[in-house]
Order: sequence, then structure tokens, then C-alpha cells
Amino acid sequence: MYKPVLKIIKERNKKIKEGLDKAEEAGIRLKEVDVIGKEKIKEAESASINIIKATEKKAKVLEQELQKKSEENQIKLQKELQASYQKQQEQAQELVYKNAIELVKKTIVKTVELKPEAIDEALIKKAAANAKDE
Repeated sequence: MYKPVLKIIKERNKKIKEGLDKAEEAGIRLKEVDVIGKEKIKEAESASINIIKATEKKAKVLEQELQKKSEENQIKLQKELQASYQKQQEQAQELVYKNAIELVKKTIVKTVELKPEAIDEALIKKAAANAKDE
């Protein structure tokens, strides 16, 4: 009776030892997987930091380009506005010149209609005033 019980105990011990060995092996593999996972997380964090830095650099470059374009557009608009103002000034001067010519013509006509032989300063002023009122 002793030998069969001893055999059962030995088999039982063998199975327990195999179970413990397998558990230890599983623990080692789990640690390896954990290390690999941590490494992958570090790699992903590093890659994401690099992506963020690259994006920030691109954003700065884009901001500078937009600022430059905005300044160029502002200068262009200022030049266009200045040219438009100059053209309006020239048109206003031309209009004043034309009106002055017409006023002088009307003044001369009114002066001659009065009495050309009696032209004096008062008559010229009166004729100019009449021409101006028309």
C-alpha cells in the first residue's frame, strides 16, 4: 500500500511542479509583454511629440506667410487708394479750370453787352456777378 500512495504523491508533486513551472514561465512572458508594451508606448509618445513639434513649426511658417501676404495686400491697397485720390484731385482741378474758363467767357460776354466804351471795374464786377448767377 505504501508504494501506490507514494506513486500517487510523486505524480501529484510532479503535476504541481509542472504547474508552478508553467506559471513561472507565464509570469516571465507577461513581464516581457509588459516591457514591450511600455517600449511601444514610449515610442508612440516620442512620435506624437515629434508630430506636435513639426506641426507647431509648420503653423509658425504659415503664420509668417499669411502675415507677409497681408502686409503686401495692405501696401497694394494703399497704393491703389493713393492713385485713386490723385486721379480725383486731377479731375477736380480740371473741373475748376473748365468752370473758370466758362466764368471768364460769360464775364467777357456780359461786359461787351453792356457798353464796351464804358468798361470800368464796377461794370466788370457787375458782369461777373451776373455771369456767376446764371
